[in-house]
Order: sequence, then structure tokens, then C-alpha cells
Amino acid sequence: MNLFAEAIAYLLDPANWQGPSSLGLRILEHLTFSGAVLALAAAIGIPAGVLIGHTGRGRGLVVALTSGARAIPTLGLLTIFGLALGIGLEAPYLALLVLALPPVLAGAYAGVESVDRATVGGARAIGMSERQIVLQVELPLAAPVLIGGVRSAALQVISTATLAAYVSNTGLGRPIFQGVKAGDYEVMLAGALLVALLSLAVELVFQALQSAAARRAEPTAVPARATARAPERNTA
Repeated sequence: MNLFAEAIAYLLDPANWQGPSSLGLRILEHLTFSGAVLALAAAIGIPAGVLIGHTGRGRGLVVALTSGARAIPTLGLLTIFGLALGIGLEAPYLALLVLALPPVLAGAYAGVESVDRATVGGARAIGMSERQIVLQVELPLAAPVLIGGVRSAALQVISTATLAAYVSNTGLGRPIFQGVKAGDYEVMLAGALLVALLSLAVELVFQALQSAAARRAEPTAVPARATARAPERNTA
């Protein structure tokens, strides 16, 4: 309990929020680094997952890649990249990218594949192109599951990005590693608390985005358009 109180006191000390190694700067570095990893993972994983979910090709490859990547220990991968690339952000960036890609890819693939095939068939029946089907039908309906994949990746990256301090002087991993090295366990605990709070804040943001996407995905526009274009029946 004393250690926890000391960690809280460390966080509330204004002196620790000033200067070139301030906690505020560490939080900004952590968010920027994690966001860059997540952005590249989304840029690669979402289009690939949507394509696989839409065409139905490459399902086995997705399962193999996601299962294999999740089995790789991030710290071991970081060590390998660190030895190959040296000190800097490149090694942790690549290691965390391997960690982030599987949930993003799986979320995009599963979301698109879960769209009702009758809805997709109705979209084709009214003359929509494959591009229109993906953008106007499948993606809006798959958005909750897709965002869920990005949400899972974001939480994993933010919580694991502390390892970036293993080979670079950046992020909230610095106070954790410094606390362990110097025996200042209140500093280490303070850094861990900040990571936990940051993860919780990101979780709440993505939860709100996923809920909003789920509400928007409830009504389906395709049946309405199909009805509007359908010829009127002669009831006479």
C-alpha cells in the first residue's frame, strides 16, 4: 500500500510533468508511436481482410497467418529486430506491427464475411458494381466487427509498446525500465499505472466508436433501394 501511495504521489508531483523527460512528453511519445503502428497495420490489414472476406479467397492463409503471428513472443521478436537493426524505433515498430496485424486482418475479414449473403445478392440484383457493394453495403454492415479488430490491436499495441524502451529512449516504458534499474519501484509502478489508464481511455473511445457503428449498421439500405426499383405489381 505504501508503494502504491508513493506511486500516486510521484504522479501528482508537478516536477515530474516538466522538462524534456516529463510524463506528459512520455505519454505523447507513447500515443504517437502506438498510433503510427496501428495506422500501418490498418492500412495493410483492412484492405487485405476486406478483399478476402468479399471474394472468399485466402481464408486458410488468414487463419495460418493470424495464428502464427499470435504465437510469436513480442519480446523475442523485438530482440531479433534489435540485433539486426540496432538501437532505435525501427525494431519495436516492426515487432509491434507483427502484433497488430492479425487482429486487424481478422476483424476486417470476419466482418465482411459475416454480412448476409442475401443482402449482397440483392445489391447485385439491382445493378450495383462490386466496388459499390464493398463500399456501400459490406463495409457499413461489417464496421462493428472491423472496428472490434482495430480495437483489439490498439489495446495490445498500447500495452506492449512499453517494450519500445528496451531498445530506444521513448514512451512510457522509460520510467518502468528506469524504475527497475534504479530500484525506484514507485516510478516503475507510476509508469505502469499510466499505461493502464491510457489503455482504458483508448478502450472507451473504441467502445463508443463500435457502438455507434453498430447502431448505423442496423438498418439495411439495400432492401429499400431494391423495393424502390422493383416494378409495381398489378393488383387489379
